[in-house]
Amino acid sequence: MAVSNKVLLATSVASLLASSLTFAAPSETPPAFVKRISDQLITQLKQNKAQLNNAAVINRIVAQNIEPHVDVQSFTRLVMGQYYSNQYTTPAQRGQFTQNFRDSIIRTYAKGLGKYSNEGYTLRPYKNTNSATPVVMIDFKSANGSKIPVAFQLNAVNDQWKIRNINVSGIDLAATFRDQFKATVQQNGGNVNKAIASFKPNADAVEKKIN
Repeated sequence: MAVSNKVLLATSVASLLASSLTFAAPSETPPAFVKRISDQLITQLKQNKAQLNNAAVINRIVAQNIEPHVDVQSFTRLVMGQYYSNQYTTPAQRGQFTQNFRDSIIRTYAKGLGKYSNEGYTLRPYKNTNSATPVVMIDFKSANGSKIPVAFQLNAVNDQWKIRNINVSGIDLAATFRDQFKATVQQNGGNVNKAIASFKPNADAVEKKIN
């Protein structure tokens, strides 16, 4: 290979690496994004407070106000862990897991929001670290007046922020659900397909850890 071709190849590779490391953040700041979706959610909860015991109503609120802002694919990858690879699963299996996990998450959020009783929240001061996955911290006020710290880890998808993971009172939801899924695989004798079909995130176990 001629020297000029080697230089050209090296330059091209360097340019490709540089472009892959360049992060163009959405125009909306991370705390502004979290505040916007939190305010929209609370507004919907207040407007439908008398009907929050209705599963159809609360599921609709979650589907409209939370689901569109979650990076389900990244969340799925975190939860599946080692099984999110061609070594263990096919694209079709991962797609099925994503759908099952999405439906379970909607029910999980709905169960928690059904207990809403006019609680509010406070945004913590945000420190911009120029990270591709920034974290925004808020403190939710519980019904008994105590504060529940919640950290939203974000990810940019198509120039918009999406929620990649959530940490509640020090409990990493993706890591917790990953442990649950791994246990489900083991309970099914290593049959990942059966585990995918039967897996349901155990939100009650998470709540017990928090309390």
